[in-house]
Amino acid sequence: MPRAEHTPLSRFPLLRPGDRGAQVQEVHRRLDRLGFGPGEDRDEYHPALRAAVWAFQKANGLPPADQIDSRTWRALSRPARLKPLVSYGEPTRVEIDLRRQLLTAWKDGRPELVSHISTGNGEHYCKKGHCGVAVTPTGDFRAWYRTPGWTSGPLGDQFYTIYFNGGIGFHGSERVPRHPASHGCIRVPLHNAKALYDMTPTGTPVYVRRPEAPSQPARATSPGGSGSGEVVPER
Repeated sequence: MPRAEHTPLSRFPLLRPGDRGAQVQEVHRRLDRLGFGPGEDRDEYHPALRAAVWAFQKANGLPPADQIDSRTWRALSRPARLKPLVSYGEPTRVEIDLRRQLLTAWKDGRPELVSHISTGNGEHYCKKGHCGVAVTPTGDFRAWYRTPGWTSGPLGDQFYTIYFNGGIGFHGSERVPRHPASHGCIRVPLHNAKALYDMTPTGTPVYVRRPEAPSQPARATSPGGSGSGEVVPER
């Protein structure tokens, strides 16, 4: 297996997907404590940890990358305090940031889960007789219909889906790249889908925003802490 490298001008180890060791496990445990959902606790830089690192980097004003470099290590030692997207949001809610491609599930006013996502790519599509523009609309919504486990629709397979705007919802997917790539739904890494489903009952507010410019987050010295009818998913 690949071994962790060390940058010549820094005391921070440079870690990449596939690396193993105690330092990888420390990153995992740190991200887990901060609520970034890094998946199974192992000493390997696995795909779930990769997605969690992307989410953490984006939440801390860094470009998502397939490595943990000195800037990411510094952010891990002094992580940004997450700011709400909406000032009037209910204490328990889901916020979706289309600019940063981040989903944050809040519980009792605190971020419980922060996940990398992939939303609508803005392109025209036609698939199995369903045509449209792949857009994830902004607005204030509520979770209204939930489907557990795997389901299949005209636009593909999805895992633990929660619909909040007609046929648009968030769900687990095997393909969650670093860029918008869906038909309109919010794709979530598979390992976060069930946890997100469990913490988002019917009626939970869902706020979708596209901030004009990313704000510079304040630094914290320690971690802060049913509908009816046929649903045609816009995956």
